[in-house]
Amino acid sequence: MKKITVKNREEFTYYLFLYLKNEDEERFREEFLELHPTDQNEIFKLMSNEKRKRVYNYITAREFADIFSGLQHYEQKMVFSELEDSYALEMLNELPADEITDFFSEIPEHISQYLLEKMDKTEADNIKHLLSYKENTAGSLMTTEFVTVLPSQTVSEIMERLRMEGTDAETIYYLYVTNDTGKLIGVVSLRELITASLNEKAEKIMKEQLISVSPLADQQEVSKVIKDYDFLAVPVVTSNGKIVGIVTVDDILDVIEEETSEEIGEISAVKGALDLEVSSMEATKKRLPWLILLLFIGMFTAGLISSFESTIAEVAMLAVFIPLIADMAGNTGTQSLAVVVRGLALDKFDRTKVFRLLKRESLTGLMMGIICGILVSIIALLIPQGNVILGFIIGTSLFVTILFSTISGTVIPLIVHKLKIDPAVASGPFITTINDFIGLLTYFSIATTLLHYL
Repeated sequence: MKKITVKNREEFTYYLFLYLKNEDEERFREEFLELHPTDQNEIFKLMSNEKRKRVYNYITAREFADIFSGLQHYEQKMVFSELEDSYALEMLNELPADEITDFFSEIPEHISQYLLEKMDKTEADNIKHLLSYKENTAGSLMTTEFVTVLPSQTVSEIMERLRMEGTDAETIYYLYVTNDTGKLIGVVSLRELITASLNEKAEKIMKEQLISVSPLADQQEVSKVIKDYDFLAVPVVTSNGKIVGIVTVDDILDVIEEETSEEIGEISAVKGALDLEVSSMEATKKRLPWLILLLFIGMFTAGLISSFESTIAEVAMLAVFIPLIADMAGNTGTQSLAVVVRGLALDKFDRTKVFRLLKRESLTGLMMGIICGILVSIIALLIPQGNVILGFIIGTSLFVTILFSTISGTVIPLIVHKLKIDPAVASGPFITTINDFIGLLTYFSIATTLLHYL
């Protein structure tokens, strides 16, 4: 397998494109198929429609399957529409069942039904079964391509079977020991198999302490099990103990990426609009309501400033520090929000940890407020027209603002989560706007109280 670095990928791409342009199929296949599937995938994404069509003619459906599985869903749909039916069906047969299920859940139902009718009946029934599970559950994530062995089989027999069937399994790092009815009774790792005597039976080397998940378990629960136990795969077992599939760590990495995107969407009030497949109109529909809500909340802040117009008119220097107070309020609140949302997503908070978090964030806000307050007070003393009172007003206001913003950025998302309200209402822009209002109210209230000293 040929190694590509960031530096020489451009050179490889140039020559591969040149082979395609010159219709040099032999050289293209020789160079392209030596690359790692990830590099093949990255280069394929750079190709024009014309070049992609030539690739479909130059490489087999089996060879193209690895490239297809590495594409994003919107890219898969575009590419699939370019393939001839026979090529597309042959390629689908080379993909793991869970990947086919993921793809079918993204395309119109009438197209997936058409493809299922054309596929092998056994494979099609398997896919239909996986599609029947609710989205974001272990059943929808799992693959049914795993290896089971009987407790009476010897290591020698199992090794011979792996040579025959191992390439069709999603993973062979774990072998699942079942009885005659398909009930899971133990697990044998590949390491244990290799290091055992050839005459040893599976029942002698298997581990009976089983960790499994239900087909109806939420994907976050599955992710937590794999993370906590450092598994490469976890078996999916029905209520009667029968193993129906496995969820592998690569599937969980996709889940983590998806949930991270959701977290970012929630923090930035663009939930549901991060998907590149969403049109401009759909993205506008998802994002505009939050902007309108924040616009009206922001008008309260504008009204607040206008109500202190006489204070600003009397000491114009106060206006210079308005952006500083507002920015620090927003930045501080968003920092705390990010900590909490991440903790909630990873299910890290119980009652004890919540109190610890509140204590830590309060002390953090207190220390940051004191340090920033002292620093800005000194700055206010050094600028033209600055004095001790102005420094006190700005320093105290910033201290209160940072302390309040830290606490609100921690408490609001926790309350929202407890009430089972959409976390997007605790988004960064929302907390920023609220903190701006409180920060400026504090600033002008202190300034008005001490105005006769300025």
